[in-house]
Parts: sequence; structure tokens; C-alpha cells
Amino acid sequence: MVDRLCLARYASLAMLMVPTIAYGQTATNAQAPAAAPADQEGIGDIIVTATRENTALSRVPGSVTAVTSADLGPGGVSNIGDLQVVVPNVSIGDQFGVNRTFIRGVGLNNFDVGGEGAVAFLQNGAILPRPAQQLSGFFDLEQIEVLRGPQSILYGRGATAGAINLVTARPKEELGGFFRASYGNYNAKILEGAVGGSLTGGDGLLVRIAGKYEKRDGYGTNLFTGAGVDDRDAYALRGTIIANISPAVRATLVLDHFHEDDHNYAFHYFGPSVVPESGLPHVLLGGKTVIGYYAALGQTPNLRNIYSDQEAINRRKGYGATGTLDFDLGATTIKTITAFRTFDRFQRDDLDSSQVNLAGQNNYVEKSRSISQEITLNYQSGGFSLLGGAMYLHEKLTGQVLVPTTNLGVLFGLPANTFDAGAYEQNGVVKINAVGVYLQGSYEISPEVKITLGGRYNYEHRSGVGYFRFDAIGLNIPTNVAKGWSSITPKALIEYHPSTTSMIYASVTKGFKSGVINVGSTDPAIDPETVWSYEAGFKQRFANNRVLLSGAIFYYDYKNLQVSFVNANSIVQTINAATARNFGGELELEARVGGGLSINANASYLNAKFTKFCNAYYGAAFPARAGISYPACPGQPGLVDLSGNRLPNAPRFSLGGGFNWDVPLGDGKVTLTGDAKWQSKVYFTEFNNRDAEQGSYLMANAGLTYHAARDRWSLGVWVKNLGNEFVIANNIIAAATYQFPRVGSLMPPRTYGATFSVNF
Repeated sequence: MVDRLCLARYASLAMLMVPTIAYGQTATNAQAPAAAPADQEGIGDIIVTATRENTALSRVPGSVTAVTSADLGPGGVSNIGDLQVVVPNVSIGDQFGVNRTFIRGVGLNNFDVGGEGAVAFLQNGAILPRPAQQLSGFFDLEQIEVLRGPQSILYGRGATAGAINLVTARPKEELGGFFRASYGNYNAKILEGAVGGSLTGGDGLLVRIAGKYEKRDGYGTNLFTGAGVDDRDAYALRGTIIANISPAVRATLVLDHFHEDDHNYAFHYFGPSVVPESGLPHVLLGGKTVIGYYAALGQTPNLRNIYSDQEAINRRKGYGATGTLDFDLGATTIKTITAFRTFDRFQRDDLDSSQVNLAGQNNYVEKSRSISQEITLNYQSGGFSLLGGAMYLHEKLTGQVLVPTTNLGVLFGLPANTFDAGAYEQNGVVKINAVGVYLQGSYEISPEVKITLGGRYNYEHRSGVGYFRFDAIGLNIPTNVAKGWSSITPKALIEYHPSTTSMIYASVTKGFKSGVINVGSTDPAIDPETVWSYEAGFKQRFANNRVLLSGAIFYYDYKNLQVSFVNANSIVQTINAATARNFGGELELEARVGGGLSINANASYLNAKFTKFCNAYYGAAFPARAGISYPACPGQPGLVDLSGNRLPNAPRFSLGGGFNWDVPLGDGKVTLTGDAKWQSKVYFTEFNNRDAEQGSYLMANAGLTYHAARDRWSLGVWVKNLGNEFVIANNIIAAATYQFPRVGSLMPPRTYGATFSVNF
């Protein structure tokens, strides 16, 4: 009933407010994706590079959203999490500093060391392999491309849900750039800028240098130590060099660096699950959680704060180099992308969520070194086109989870310090080698009908060397394992273009997500997950190119979904969750009303459920808990049957939209913007209970900016999360050692500020 009331209350607002995801924004740099031409009042068309064919957005036979540079930055899309406000059927959160992006109900369900998501994440077409690595890099971007649905041909191994490609800004021939300074609440300071141009007086050698610095106070406080939590202190640099060697050959080199050292991504406590607050084990040592702290004061808890003897430590850095060669041979074009990336992070959080140390200090180390190589070939002649390519990825992943078992003896009825010299530890190295070869051909049967057939061969081999030890139970074993997997993923597509302004398409494709070997884990190698996807959609322009309406319906048949949880022995375990099926639909509308006003809206429906899944329920030993019961699995009385339960992070309904209104003022203009998204309830675990859920909510943003003549400078004010909604980004049920507390991460509170920009 509450969801229906919220939907009725906010539907009109959500349909009127805009996430200015611009089908009509024009790229500003010479070598960046260029917009297709449009009349002055019509909607322009963005060139999407993630298709490997540089296709106009309105001509892509699939579900794609492009967010352009006009919508990126303070007050707009400034991090990966902001994408969910402007892109339908996308849900994004973080798992203690790890990106958890879900598209149409499928994403990262593996939170063990070495886990990977089902969304391929790329920068300029090169893979960013580590989910934690994907939380950086949002600065000086030309556009962000979000492809929904399995991308079996192009990206193969890790794109069963879709792909997100960050396209960085490129230098142009004229000397120019920008500087932007923002200040907001929480003492937030953001400095960003870029400068670039020609070094040779022509387009022979172009250079661009960009950087961003961000520092703010915490959204919460560690009430035990007084330190801030969920603050940010980070900087990033990027250099781009483009050499136009000849009219047919262009070379591009992008170098980047990211560094962060703060108390971000804190471990928040949301309350008990099957054991009451008074029965949690830290009470034996006189401990209290943040809820107990506020209860002693007779106050309502502020769960943005923590009450912990351990500071939330977050240190991460990375380097990257991506080299691209483009060859234009007339009917044939060839592109090679070579990338090398490093990523290191250290994270510390408090597992027992209290101000005493009951084996609570969780130290997490991750080091990744990867190199990738891809070559693609495009050939076009008349009504026939051919796309082919091959890729190779090698990654060396080193990881450690270390929990000193301080005071753990109290749980065994022994002196508290009995196991103080011991630890729970996962430690090891996993080497990943992946190859893929693909070929796709398209043929125009007639001017109206086009068919596409293709396939990809995937092979991946992983080998892990390491150990697992849990001294308190006398366990110390090697975790050496190696395994390889292969898969062929076909695709068939038909397009019908009844006119130059309309398109209807239908496709069938298979997706493949590689198997997993978790670092220092006692689990055997986890099998790959696969999906058969069936999708049909349309794109239609109306009103002299002022309105673009697109929609899609889809059906997914998943097998062997990879799911992580903390088992009864307090050990993270990953399994294949039998089968699941997803179906739903999406609508997107973009319109230029006139008088400088543009609006857009989107709506999505998703029905994502397990069709066969048996698992152990963490609350099985607490039958007195009211309202929680699951049927037993046939022939497996120790497991519960979760068939029919909804997949994690899969909202049934979502609505979004907004406006962008330019009002002339003297030689300049004033721009008013707003965007909003309403989302129905989601569960964060396969058990679909109140221990791990986020109810429906509305997230709204707004802005007001004055632009001087020719946009030489601008001054704007903005607010994000206008209603100051308290939204859980992710929630897990922690280990039996701590009696299954609810812990997780939060989306930011209301933030507001002002931004001054200069363009030159």
C-alpha cells in the first residue's frame, strides 16, 4: 500500500523533472564522438562508440543510453552511483568500496576477494577489470555510454548484464580548456580543469591535460573516536596525446593516475537480524553499537554515524596507459587498443560494529596488474558490413583478508585473549588469462530490412595459489586450484526501418560470465553463468524530429548465477544459484518542447526471480522469529527453497525524468535543470526479508546556472538528494561469529553547493 501511495504521489513529478541525458548534445572535441546533424529545434544524435561501429544512437538496435559532458560534474552525474538516476533499469551501490552495478536485475553478487560483476566496465573501450577500480575516473569525460542487455559479441566474458563505457575528452586543434571550482556543504571542495591544443600548429600532434581534486568532510562521524566517516580526499590526473600520422592513420595515448586516502566507504550498522541487540556477542565485553549508543542517550539513532574502535580506512591508487591505433583504409577500418593498468587498495572496517574489538578489525588488501589487447576490423560495402575482432586479457590479482582474532576466546567460554595471537586470513594470487574471437555480419535484404548474424568464442583460464587459515578452529589449508572454461555465444538480430524516422528490432543472443576462483578461498572453482536473452524494441521520431520515443521488452533465461554469502562457519562462500528468469520492459522519451525547454522521461518494469535455488538460511536456528519461514528443498531438509524469490537489487518499478530550460537573459542565459527517479522496493539478498531491503524512494536533484555570452563563464547553484532521503545502497547479513548483524553502505545525504566555471 505504501509503494502505491508513493507511486501516485511522485509519478507526475518524476515524469516532469529531467536528467538531461542528451540525445541532442554535441561533442566538443575533434576526435571525440561527434553528434549527427539536426535542425536547430530538433533532437541531435550521439555517436555511440561502445558498439565498435560508431553508430548514431537512434540507429542502434538495442537499449542504449548516452550521458553527455553537459550533464557531468557537480550537481549532475559526478560518480558511478549517479547514473542510476538518469538511466532506466540500472541500480548502483557500493559494497565497502566495491562497485556493485546491476542492469535489469543482474550485477555483482560475489563479494569475496576476486569477485567480478556482470557489467563490463570500460574506459575508451579498454576493460577496467576490478570492481573497486571502477569507482574512480569520473572527470573530463566526453560521454558515458550504457548498453543494457548481454553484450555477447563485443565484450563476451563479463557482460551478461550489459556494458558501461567512459569516453574521455580529447584535444582539439584550437588551444582551449576549462576551469571549474565548486564549494558545498560538508565543506566540500572540488577543483577540476583541462587544457589542450595543437603542438604543431595543425592537427598533427594534439595534447590535453586534465585533473580533478576533491576533498570534503564526512557524511557521518565515528562517535567513539570523533573522526569523520564517508569523507573524501582524492585527486586524479589524465594526459592525452593524439598523433595524426597520416590521413589514414591516427595514434592516441591516454595516461591516467588516481589516488585516494580517507575514511570513505565506512561499514555501517543497521541493526540486528535474528538475534536481538542485547544478545550480540560484543555485549560480553561491554560493547555497544551505534544503536546502543543512542539508546543510552534516549535518542533516535543516526545511522550515518558509527560507534567503533576501528577507523574506516580507505587507501587506493591506480595508474593506467591506453594506446589506440586507428587505420582508415576506405571501406575497411582497423582499430587496436592496448591497455595496461595497476590498482592497489587497502580497506579497514569494523566487523563487530562496536567500540570493543571482538575480532572486529577487518583488513582488506587488493592488488591488480592487468594488460589487455584488442583488435577490431570493420568492413562496409553497399548493404553488407562485417565486424570482427580478437582480444586478450591477462591479470595478476593479489589479495588478502586478515582479521586478527582479538578477544575471540570469550565466545568459547575461554579467557578473552586465548586466540589473540591468531587470525582469520585469506591470502593468495589468482592469475587470469582470457581470449575472445568474434565475427558479426550484417546484410540489408531491402532498404527497410537488415539482418545480423554473429558469434564469439570465449576461453578463460584461472589459476589460484594461496592459503586459508582460521586459527581458532585449527584450520590452515592451501587453496591451490586451476580451471578453464570456454563458451560460444551466438547472436541473431533483425531490423525493420519502415521510414527514416522509425526502427523496429528483435534479437536473440547468449551471454557468458566467466567462472571464478576467489583469492585464498576454500571454495572450488565457481562455474560460469550464462544467459539467453530475447529482446524486441523500437525507436521512433515525431514532430519534425522534436520527439524521440524508444522502448524495449526482454526475457532472460539465466543459469548458474554466482551468489556470495557468509556461511554458518563465518566464512564467505560463493556458489552457483541454479536458474533464474527476468522479463520486463522500458520506455524512454526525449522531447524539445520549444522556447529552450527540453524534457525527458523513462519508465521500467522488471520481474526478476529465481526459478530454482536451494540454500542454507542463516536464521534456521531461530525458529521463533515471527513471519519468516521458507519451504524445505525436496530431498535436502537442511536447505530452504528460494524458488520464486526476487533477485537482489532488482526493483519491480522505476520512473524517472525531468527538464532542461534555457531562458535568455541579456547576452547570456539562465538554465534551470531538475531530475528525479522513483524506485520501488529492492532486496539485497536472495531471502527477500526485512533484514536486507530498501523500501521505495524518490531521489531528486535541481540546479540553476547563469551562462555568460558564448559561455565564457558560468555560475550555478545545485542540490542533490533534495528530500534528504536515507537510502541503503547495499546491505549484507554478516557472519555467525557476530550473530548475523545487518551491515552495509549508504547513498549520500542531501548535498548542495555552488560552481563557478571558466571556458577558454
